[in-house]
Amino acid sequence: MRIARLDYKQHLSVSLEEAWRFFSDPRNLPKITPAWLSFSITSEVPERIYPGLIITYRIKPLLGIPMTWVTEITHLIEPRYFVDEQRFGPYSFWHHQHIFKEKEDGVEVRDIVHYALPLGPLGRLVRELTVERKLHEIFSFRRRALADIFNSKSAANS
Repeated sequence: MRIARLDYKQHLSVSLEEAWRFFSDPRNLPKITPAWLSFSITSEVPERIYPGLIITYRIKPLLGIPMTWVTEITHLIEPRYFVDEQRFGPYSFWHHQHIFKEKEDGVEVRDIVHYALPLGPLGRLVRELTVERKLHEIFSFRRRALADIFNSKSAANS
């Protein structure tokens, strides 16, 4: 199994506490997920994540075919870091680190994702042909959505 790695950084002009409040509330996930993924949370979720939290989703990642995705929050150090790992879903391995680093003029948000697809060589081909591009689209959308959300809040507070 080949494990692929993605690493995205974004600067937000908000406090570490405000960034943490937003990202640690699972109900905000649909706001930063593109519509084409048809993403919906199907389990009850609290206002704040905690280690051991299981979240179930419905997604349509490829060809509009719906599937269930189940993740668990496995690690959490508030307000600096949390990890979600797939328990069931489209990947044979999914480990997503969310890291928040306070900066002089805001916060650096970093996502490090390690993932692998099932089906050996066929899975690698699917990753190269579609999955890699789709994940980049998702994180590009997320970057724009976060900029809009937090720039709007900054403008409203001016």
